[in-house]
Amino acid sequence: MPGLIGRGPWKSADISAYGYMAELAQSGQGLLRWLDPLLLGLRPETPALLPYWIGAWAIKAAPAWISPDLAVRFAYALMLWLTFTATWYAAYYLARTSQAQPVAFAFGGEARPKDYARAIADGALLALIACLGLAQLGHETTPALAQLFFSSQLFYGISALPYRRKGPLVAILVGLAGTALSGAPAVALLLGFFAMLFVSSDRRRSTGSASSEDSTYPLFALSAMIVATALTGLLAAQLGLWHWKIDLPGTSASKSLASDLRSQAKLLLWFTWPAWPLAVWTLWRWRRQLGARHVAVPLLFALVPLAATWTTAFSERSLLLALPALATLAAFALPTFRRSVSALIDWFTLLFFSGSAAIIWGYWIAMQTGYPPKMAASVTRLVPGFIPSVSWLALVFALAATLAWCWLVRWRTGRHRAALWKTLVLPAGGAALCWLLGTTLWLPALDYALSYAPQVHAIAQRVGQPSCISTVALTRPQIAALRYHAQFNLKPLDVSVPLCPWIVAGPDAIGSLHQIVNLEGWRFDGTLRRPTSASDDLLLFQRVAPSGG
Repeated sequence: MPGLIGRGPWKSADISAYGYMAELAQSGQGLLRWLDPLLLGLRPETPALLPYWIGAWAIKAAPAWISPDLAVRFAYALMLWLTFTATWYAAYYLARTSQAQPVAFAFGGEARPKDYARAIADGALLALIACLGLAQLGHETTPALAQLFFSSQLFYGISALPYRRKGPLVAILVGLAGTALSGAPAVALLLGFFAMLFVSSDRRRSTGSASSEDSTYPLFALSAMIVATALTGLLAAQLGLWHWKIDLPGTSASKSLASDLRSQAKLLLWFTWPAWPLAVWTLWRWRRQLGARHVAVPLLFALVPLAATWTTAFSERSLLLALPALATLAAFALPTFRRSVSALIDWFTLLFFSGSAAIIWGYWIAMQTGYPPKMAASVTRLVPGFIPSVSWLALVFALAATLAWCWLVRWRTGRHRAALWKTLVLPAGGAALCWLLGTTLWLPALDYALSYAPQVHAIAQRVGQPSCISTVALTRPQIAALRYHAQFNLKPLDVSVPLCPWIVAGPDAIGSLHQIVNLEGWRFDGTLRRPTSASDDLLLFQRVAPSGG
């Protein structure tokens, strides 16, 4: 719930996606509009359909006392929870394979296969929760989260297919179609191809099985996947979802190859922390068995999003899809750690997240009291015009989370029965703590900094509620914000029809606006800026002449 309630849509992908969802929910143009969502004539930047449909359905199904944007966030929170569930079960079934199980002791006493698999699955879930990149993107209502959900279903289906029948196959088919319809058809087809390879290998292993069902089902599953993959590709082509946006490192005119590689490496290091070092350790320890199912499946499911990250402009949102697989690989490193390594991870995590929590509390105190002065000055510089206030309910949750962290640290350092997943308790708990503190104590400041509300409210104070407002050179987030925060009736600037009494223009329109409309009939009313960003200026013009001017 932290980060989902008590705020409006944030810039810029979050509110842009919500704008398309709200348009579909209010549209009366039938199926054709649902197959081609538009926001004031603009198509989505990410060619996707299903994420906007899910949001629109949530808006339509929500009761009147739930705001539309909150209803959408609830639907996407459900998808995040199901992603956690799919990751746990994927790791569980991968750990059930014979090659993943620990060596049996000479006199017995080793963990039972199911108990060992549950411990590995717990570690995978904790590793996923601990990943820093999941925090904000996991709480936004964008196609990236829908892609994460559907790709995790595909990951679960492939992992569980040797042990289950209908459920994993349904998850595979839903994952293939859903990932493609969520704006990642190339990723869906590549993952589908790898999935067919794994099912084909399962079929070869089961050919000699005594059970006719065991030997025929993989063939049925493989046939279903081939048909589903082909249909997915054709459907994506028919709906216009194939939009190649290759952006190789070094091809940008403003950045060199070295600069691009550095930025991509930094993104990979922090976004997937702490899963990536553990995943690398797993690959090293299992380097002679990379073809083993519990290593090969998550490795390939991580490599495809990594390739998309390095070859497209959607770096963060592509890398998000690799987190379940990387977390699963990280979990298989846990049984190989010595006690000294686990202690090192615990101490590093304890210092890092305790220090981060202290900083969050320090800045909140500075916001409320003005002391320490340097912290208060930093807040004033970063969010100019923000007036702090105290939410006592948020303060109670923040205090409870801090006390829970102290208890968790005490529990982790105590003497009790060892468990494989203990090494990842503090990373996951620390990530959850800092996200919760940030979205309770800092939520008003974050909402002010990341929202278009202050800028839109400033426009509303000047124009009131006119019959319509003409727009020119506005971005998708700006259009969605004007509609969400002030319910303005926006129309693209067109001199062939009666003009609206106001024009809102983006900075890019300065050089060409006089070619569209005779500015002698208009009065420049000012530049309205988002308090925390100079790049989101909006220019306001008021008509002072008849509409033919």
